[in-house]
Amino acid sequence: MTTAARLVGWCVVLLGICATTGDGHYLDSYYCGQDNCYELLGVSRESTKQEIAKSYRQLARKYHPDLHHGPEQKQAAEESFKRIATAYEVLKDEESRNDYNYLLDNPQAYYAHFYRYYRRKAKIDVRLVIVVTISIISCIQYVTRWQRYDTAIKYFMSLPKYRNKAMEMINQSNGGGGGGGGSGKQGRIKLSKAEQRKEHDEQIRKVIENNMDIQGAYAKPEIKDILWIQLFLLPYTVGRYLWWAGRWVWKFTLLKQPYGREEQLYLIRRYMRLTAVQFDAIEPETVEQFLRQQLWIKSNYDRWKVEQENEKKKQMADNPRYKAYRRYMKNHGPGRLTFEE
Repeated sequence: MTTAARLVGWCVVLLGICATTGDGHYLDSYYCGQDNCYELLGVSRESTKQEIAKSYRQLARKYHPDLHHGPEQKQAAEESFKRIATAYEVLKDEESRNDYNYLLDNPQAYYAHFYRYYRRKAKIDVRLVIVVTISIISCIQYVTRWQRYDTAIKYFMSLPKYRNKAMEMINQSNGGGGGGGGSGKQGRIKLSKAEQRKEHDEQIRKVIENNMDIQGAYAKPEIKDILWIQLFLLPYTVGRYLWWAGRWVWKFTLLKQPYGREEQLYLIRRYMRLTAVQFDAIEPETVEQFLRQQLWIKSNYDRWKVEQENEKKKQMADNPRYKAYRRYMKNHGPGRLTFEE
């Protein structure tokens, strides 16, 4: 079975689970349907495999369609033969028989029956499912990061500040001599306006990509950031973290050494509850201000946080939109009964 077929099988399983109802009729098309497989073969749950096989052979000879004459008798025998064959297929295999016994003992375990049935039918290797899932996530992750990066580049290209700066750099690089400029002009004459604009945008984009250091969620994606590579490097990452944690305890907890710049930034980021990507997106001037204020010291950070919250409240109080919102909530918000409408 191909990978695509296995994925389709899992999709069918999920759709079937979503379509299940509480009355259990969704299992009518599985195993022996509404019939009891043991009763169809005339055996009990304590019967051995040999007894089940013997009973099946006897019933197969009795209901074989070739042994009956007449359309109605032949059709009835054929239907009975199919039910007997289906019951034997369920009970002859030990794993299938255990799943069917579980169905008889736990008739309301809908999801478990569905999973057990298709796990055995599709023969899906869990390892393959994990590999395919990780691969899909990695592809989506990489494509999404490229889309974000492309969005950031297009945004900077649309800003006059960065566009004009890129144009200056392009003119400086092309302003070597009159002969070179003339040949470039002659080359551009052969292009249409749309082609010239496209070439012009490509040059600006290249300059911005080479000179713009985009950080955070819109940074240029790297192969090492995708899930597959991260899982491959997981032992190294764990080992590096353990070494870092041990070094931290030894130097700063036991020996009481002063924090370096890297440790100071880590403490500030941890107090702010920001990820490394979010913290890297902060402007360098702001980060330097954090260091000058010594925010890696918890008391300094708590005081700074209170000041920031008070400043934010003051700005919101002076904001005309926020004032209008407060007036609306006072007159029409929750807890006030009006008859204006």
